[in-house]
Amino acid sequence: MRAILALEDGRLFHGKAFGAIVERVGEVVFNTSLTGYQEIFTDPSYAGQIVVLTNPQIGNYGTSPSDAESSRPYIEGLVVREFSPISSNWRSTEVTDEYLERSGVPVIAEIDTRAVVRHLRANGVMRGVISTAVDDTQALIAKARAHKKMDGTDLASVVSTKTSYTWDAAEPRNETGDKLLPSASTSSDQLHVVAYDFGIKQNILRMLARENCRVTVVPAKTTAADVLALQPDGVFFSNGPGDPEPLDYAVANVRELQGKTPLFGICLGHQIFGLALGGKTYKLKFGHHGGNHPIKNLATGRVEITAQNHNYNVDPASLPSDVERTHTNLNDDTLAGLKHKSDPMFSVQYHPEASPGPHDSHYLFKDFRTMMEEFKK
Repeated sequence: MRAILALEDGRLFHGKAFGAIVERVGEVVFNTSLTGYQEIFTDPSYAGQIVVLTNPQIGNYGTSPSDAESSRPYIEGLVVREFSPISSNWRSTEVTDEYLERSGVPVIAEIDTRAVVRHLRANGVMRGVISTAVDDTQALIAKARAHKKMDGTDLASVVSTKTSYTWDAAEPRNETGDKLLPSASTSSDQLHVVAYDFGIKQNILRMLARENCRVTVVPAKTTAADVLALQPDGVFFSNGPGDPEPLDYAVANVRELQGKTPLFGICLGHQIFGLALGGKTYKLKFGHHGGNHPIKNLATGRVEITAQNHNYNVDPASLPSDVERTHTNLNDDTLAGLKHKSDPMFSVQYHPEASPGPHDSHYLFKDFRTMMEEFKK
């Protein structure tokens, strides 16, 4: 069956349909990771987005429950060059085509993804639609244009857990299902972390558990008073989809918690920190999505290769003097990390837990553990 990707500016790409035979609309972004497609599918930060994968061969190693970063795929649709109808991997439990069909995700393949990426890089991310109605192109373009923009949209509360739960840290396991050994740098005392779920990934919970933390995950709109009532040793603000500016409730919670307990933020959590500290955010032209972005640690001079997935960024010029810039993106010099000079709080724009991606930034979870230990003294 033939399929079409129609962008809001009128650009059309024709290909072959796989996955679910449904029509989906979303913001079209591209990801440059070389592996880990199932982790990308199931990252809640992709809610509302159609993802173009630059790696040409997708689906060839199938899918496995242990590779999922959440309970289901969150992408609106998938755009690839070659899509494998079979899987070749002893860990695979379901062919990727069947997995996405069962999950209601449409796939368009056999198109020039290089051309799609070049178009988005030149013109910026834009709304698009994947459909099998290949003869109704003008209606599809109009549908893409009519779709609600990501700007000003609170998606974090949509994907967040509806009830609190405790992450079982008795036997934390990594992204391949292997048991994680406790970090050598941790003490024997277990610490309690309350994690705000704006679209949290499973590997974040694994990494916190590896640092001997008991994690209570709470809904996005949980009040700071309710969090403090749980007597946390630290509070974590997770990644998530959409624009950070509508999240007034999260910004207010950061301000209420600041100075009372150690705080650590990742991705959307980092943007929320920036807003809470008096800064401003803005939308990037085509975002940062992939597992190969170089970040410089300004304190050590070390360069980390990182996993990233975000469309918005904190403007460093808008931050007050009591906030220090800790990391920078070497591709475009955007702000990639900050910390408060006196209060125990820090955040990074990228994903130190990776999954998929490199492990260069795992030390940040150890830093959070150390900050909580020192705060207790």
